[in-house]
Amino acid sequence: MSEHDRNWVVVDAAVLPEVILKTLTVKRMLANREEKSSSAACRAVGISRSAFYKYRDSVFVYEEQMRDQIFTVYLLLHDEAGVLSGVLHTLSGANANVLTLNQSIPVDGAAVVTVTFRLPDAASVSTLCAALGERKGVVEVRLLSGT
Repeated sequence: MSEHDRNWVVVDAAVLPEVILKTLTVKRMLANREEKSSSAACRAVGISRSAFYKYRDSVFVYEEQMRDQIFTVYLLLHDEAGVLSGVLHTLSGANANVLTLNQSIPVDGAAVVTVTFRLPDAASVSTLCAALGERKGVVEVRLLSGT
C-alpha cells in the first residue's frame, strides 16, 4: 500500500480490540527500554510476536503524536559560556520538550541556534519567546514555525 493509499482514522481506545491496545503497550515499553526485546515485551503483555509485528507500524497513540504544539525558534546568541545553558533552562522552565537543537560555529562573537521543541500550552509560546529574549547573551529571538 502506498503512502497516498493510506487512510487514517481516530478511534476511541475503548472500542479497540485488546490486541491493538497491547501492541501500543509493547511499543511504549520498547521505546522506554522497559524491555530489552520485542519478545520479552510481548510476553509481558500477553500477545504473540506475530500479532505485534502485524500491527506495530499501523497503530500510534494520538496523544503522543499530536497533543502538543511543535515550534521552531531561531536564536542569535553571544559566544559566552552559559548562554545556551540559560536558554535551555528557560525552555525547561516552560515545560518545553526539546526535540532538536542546531548550533552554528560562532562568527564575529555570535552563533545562530535553532531549537525545535514541543510545548504543552501553545498559548504560552509568545511569553516564552519574550523570556528567551530577556536572557543575558541572547541577541535575537524569532519564532520560525508553529502557531
